[in-house]
Order: sequence, then C-alpha cells, then structure tokens
Amino acid sequence: MDSLPAPIDPVPDPWPVRGLVLRTPRLELRPDDDASLRELVALAHRGIHPASEMPFQEPWTAADPRYLGRGMLQHFWSQRATLAPESWGLHLVVRAGDRVIGLQSLTAHRFAVLREVDTGSYLGREFQGRGYGTEMRAGVLAFAFDLLGATIARSGYVEGNTASARVSQRLGYRPDGTRLLPTGGQRVVERRLLLAREDFVRPARPPEVRGYTPELAGLLGAAPPVREWTA
Repeated sequence: MDSLPAPIDPVPDPWPVRGLVLRTPRLELRPDDDASLRELVALAHRGIHPASEMPFQEPWTAADPRYLGRGMLQHFWSQRATLAPESWGLHLVVRAGDRVIGLQSLTAHRFAVLREVDTGSYLGREFQGRGYGTEMRAGVLAFAFDLLGATIARSGYVEGNTASARVSQRLGYRPDGTRLLPTGGQRVVERRLLLAREDFVRPARPPEVRGYTPELAGLLGAAPPVREWTA
C-alpha cells in the first residue's frame, strides 16, 4: 500500500491583525472591520464635536454628510491595503459594553528601526467626559511599550483642544514644539508632544492583550511575543 503524503503545514493567517484584542477595565479595542466601521460611521453622524469647533488636523468631520460615511470607509480600506512593516496603522474600534464609542489609532513608520509610535483618537460626543479617552490611550501605550518594544510615543493636538491636552498630561507626555497646519483653509497651531517609555504614567491595571502572534509582530516589525499578556 502506498504511504500517505506527509501533512501539509497550515497556511499562516494572511491577515493576523484580525485576532488582536485589547481589554481595559471598561473597554474593548479591536482592529477595524467592515461591520464595526458601519457603527463608527453612525457614531460620526451623531457627532464628534460641536460644529463651531475643529479639533482635527484633517477636517474630515466637515465633509458633506451624504459622503462622510463613504469617505470614512475608503480611508480605512486604504490603510488596510498599505499596511506593511515599513509603515502601518492599527485603527482600533473602541467599545464600552456592546456600543462603539470611538476610535484609537496607533501608527508607525520604519518601526523596526525607529521604535516610535504615534497615537490619535476620538470619542463620540455622548461618551466624552467619562475618562474613556485616557483609558483607551493608556491601553495602546502599554501595548506599544511593553509588547511591541516602542521606546517613544508621539502625539499632538490642535491648540484649543483642552480635552486631548489633559489626557496627554495625565499620561506623562512632555512638550515637543509646535507646527503650523492649514486646517480647513485656516492657519492653526498644533502642539506636539513626546512620551518616553520611562515617563509613561501607567494605568493601575495593565490591559489584557490577546492575539499578539509572531505573524502580527513580523507584520509590524515589532518585538516577538513571549506570552499572552493578561491582567
């Protein structure tokens, strides 16, 4: 009788991002997928900030409401399509219970060499003022510093965005200069911030992290996982 062929090794997951989950005491953060993006679009239509203000470098919330959702989807699809070790963005949809409340992004360029990340985030207006902004950014910073191997995190806020400034102050960032931006046809000042790993004001409980696999580490040019990281 002919011998059976040797079993074929399973094909690695071509999109290891999908399995990543971060959990903080009140929140769950997962990479965007099409279903969660629909909920994020609905959140944007309900409002992120007063119409008289523009807290973002890119005034995407000022888009025609008829095209806002399509523009959001195209942005996130383009980010997925270009994700590579040389340049990547993890866009984590944030839930409190079963409700999408905002987005927390973690981005990097040449991370394997520079070991720097940038953060950006927003919350729906009905979820602001509850400490969620600090909690979700602290969660991704702990992930970046303690698992990915980042040494520096950068952020910034448009002058006047006091809520973002307060979150950064609580977590240990220090000023890192300014730059001018042409936001919505107006000249605005962005306050740049820098956080060294040793200055990070850590949350009382570290986040629970699932799905940080060797494949995902390789895709991000990051440190290999040594264990599942749980609270």
